[in-house]
Amino acid sequence: MDRKVTQQVTRATFDEVMVPNYAPSAIIPVRGKGSRVWDKEGKEYVDFAGGIAVTALGHSHPTLVDVMCEQAGQLWHLANVMTNEPALRLAKKLTEKTFADRVFFANSGAEANEAAFKLVRRYAFDHYGPEKHEIISFNKSFHGRTLFTVSVGGQAKYKEGFEPTPGGIKHCDYNDIEQLKTLVSDKTCAIVMEPIQGEGGIIPADLEFAKQVRELCDQYNALLVYDEVQSGVGRTGTLYAYEQLGVTPDVLTTAKALGNGFPVGAMLATEQAAKSLAFGTHGSTYGGNPMACSIAEAVIDIVDTPEVLSGVSMRHDLFVAGLKAINEKYHVFKDIRGMGLLLGAEVIDSLAGKAGEIVKAAAEEGLFVLVAGPNVLRMAPSLIITEQDIADGLARLDKAVATVVANNQAA
Repeated sequence: MDRKVTQQVTRATFDEVMVPNYAPSAIIPVRGKGSRVWDKEGKEYVDFAGGIAVTALGHSHPTLVDVMCEQAGQLWHLANVMTNEPALRLAKKLTEKTFADRVFFANSGAEANEAAFKLVRRYAFDHYGPEKHEIISFNKSFHGRTLFTVSVGGQAKYKEGFEPTPGGIKHCDYNDIEQLKTLVSDKTCAIVMEPIQGEGGIIPADLEFAKQVRELCDQYNALLVYDEVQSGVGRTGTLYAYEQLGVTPDVLTTAKALGNGFPVGAMLATEQAAKSLAFGTHGSTYGGNPMACSIAEAVIDIVDTPEVLSGVSMRHDLFVAGLKAINEKYHVFKDIRGMGLLLGAEVIDSLAGKAGEIVKAAAEEGLFVLVAGPNVLRMAPSLIITEQDIADGLARLDKAVATVVANNQAA
């Protein structure tokens, strides 16, 4: 029986059977190749969204399809009463390519962050006692949707209605070292930061700020946690963004692009820090399963090459030039910023709150883009998107911006 024939579904089906925490568009994509996607009606789209910085190698990458099919015929799952070869190979590569000595595998960025936040508290407990438990994070940050991760995250809207949330967490304005100095103390067990805030508006860390955060952690015997769930796996032009800041964290989280869409996440840590997650302190049924790790290993092998990483910088320049050209015509952006292929274009004050209108107009023109808050248009495409796809997508974005400008002038 062909289930695709007998089980006809539409966008209306979502409202009938799904929890209403999402409000997906009317588009239902059914096929993708590279940076092009086709919906149920056969309409083609250029993908500048990348599944929110996930499909770093595009859709249906042939190597990843082959790896998945091969692994599917061998082992899918074992659970952590046993280890497996793909997990060990991936962990070995991650430790060889980063500062880290140890790896914990999870299923998502939120789970990787949950592990990181538990680790830093356990580490402080082991070495300094229960009073050293405070975590400092940053306003506008985003670290996931579990109760602990929304508490560490710096956006109050994600906690509303779920209180009481975990305590012992303070928040500081991003890139404000003087404010941070007033918050850090001997009770601080960790400072958690994104090297470039994603959901908060595509805001890169100032180099001097990042270095001083590291110094404060050292001064107060606190661990430094980098959330690279969105910025990692080549997104900024290096395998991980910390490499460009001249700062080495004690703990790093990674997910999203790590599996190119197959659910996988990881927490990387120094040996000294990792010791505190001793036997029985934390776990994950699916974390490190052979299917996820075999795919993630192939992603790392492809991304961590000179041609891909240098290509990110080249593509960054094409995007910035294209966005500036659009802005010269319509004067809609007050700032164009970002690192590598994590880019944000902040709309002018007269269009405040209307970045979403550009996203909708772009979809009408056959382009997927994102927002990062109500005022920032976000792009996080495949790291290997072709120059032709960039040009075509920017042309469609030009038309979308023209439509929004005309609509707002007429209003």
